[in-house]
Amino acid sequence: MKECDPQVDIVGGGLAGSEAAWQLAERGVAVRLYEMRPALTTPAHHTGWCAELVCSNSFKSDEDSTAAGTLKRELTLLGSRLLAQAYHHRVPAGGALAVDREAFSEAVHRDLHEHPLIDVRHEEYIELDPKSEQPTIVAAGPLASPALTEALQDITGVGTLAFYDAAAPLVTYESLDMGRVFAASRYGKGEGADYLNCALNEEEYRVFYEALVGAERARPKDFERKDLFSACQPVEEVARHGYDALRFGAMKPVGIEDPRTGRYPYALLQLRPENREGQLYNIVGFQTNLTFSEQRRVFSLIPGLEQVEFARYGVMHKNTFVDAPRVMRTDFSLDRARNIYLAGQICGTEGYLEAVGSGLLCALNVAARLAGSKAALTLPTTTVLGALLRYGTDPSVQDYQPMHVNFGLLPPLNPTIRRKAERRAALSLRAQEDMRAWVKRHV
Repeated sequence: MKECDPQVDIVGGGLAGSEAAWQLAERGVAVRLYEMRPALTTPAHHTGWCAELVCSNSFKSDEDSTAAGTLKRELTLLGSRLLAQAYHHRVPAGGALAVDREAFSEAVHRDLHEHPLIDVRHEEYIELDPKSEQPTIVAAGPLASPALTEALQDITGVGTLAFYDAAAPLVTYESLDMGRVFAASRYGKGEGADYLNCALNEEEYRVFYEALVGAERARPKDFERKDLFSACQPVEEVARHGYDALRFGAMKPVGIEDPRTGRYPYALLQLRPENREGQLYNIVGFQTNLTFSEQRRVFSLIPGLEQVEFARYGVMHKNTFVDAPRVMRTDFSLDRARNIYLAGQICGTEGYLEAVGSGLLCALNVAARLAGSKAALTLPTTTVLGALLRYGTDPSVQDYQPMHVNFGLLPPLNPTIRRKAERRAALSLRAQEDMRAWVKRHV
């Protein structure tokens, strides 16, 4: 154990907790970080490493014209350690930032264990003391243990909500039929060959679609009877919305020509590399709740995947989050327990880097409080992270649901810019300028 006396306890070594621990320690605050894995695991995790990525290995677009890309610029300005590690362990993914999953998590895990002011304890944290003088950050993620969830419910006085989350399968490169699979990125972005692609003609798509919508799903659990979170809907549920639903989503046939015909295919499946060696590939957008045997049967109907081998099957797991606008203050502390803070997906910041951002800003607020400040550190709502966190603490928000960063949360430009591309560029520029000014004043 580290010899330093802890000033802050952090519960959960995921993305939010890992970022919060690093930010506090770098400001001279001694941290005790609790991560229950590997002693107690979850249905979605596979290792005991901190910052394990349980779903995709993609951190989404890296382009300023998108909200996800703008978020990366903001986190860079804020000094995010996890984003820096993500860039260091980047793998080709066109205009997106994707990482070598294992190398990324292992690096963050090592950072935390080697820091002299961070005491990492791989054990379950069960009790929350609302009367303690020591701040505690609960960043247990959407898969908090039942005991911790119950303790949090006792304090907040409201029930937590559950929604589906689903992970896509991973397949081996050597099992792909490279006579049918070809390398290309949409519209030639990135290196032009960051993704592998499977083109389907109309008949091939029909056969696949009919098999998919008729396939057997894994046995639903009690929590799976609620509405699905739209951004993580299983591919089979998306398909049930209509015959062409996938062709406007995960299998949209635009931006890449089928080399066999020289034209856009009827439908297109993309595979994204999971590691630098290119040994594993993620089936993009194919989160699923099909049984493992059905995944083998149905996905092998896609041209090029006839003999595919799965390194990991798609799975579904429970996500839990609190009704943040009614229980959380703008500094991330709870209304009923000012010493307890929430960060990450447990307070509804949906998305990898959104969780990182909330963990970072939560840490800044805790550090400010320990330094004697009573004012909350809140980001400008003209920034994508600031707008997202404002949404999560705004009491006027009804029927609160998890949210990714998006330009729709930002206040409008004045004067209005009607052309979409120009408007997004202007929103991104304003966000970065306002974040840069905020950082100069507060960080």
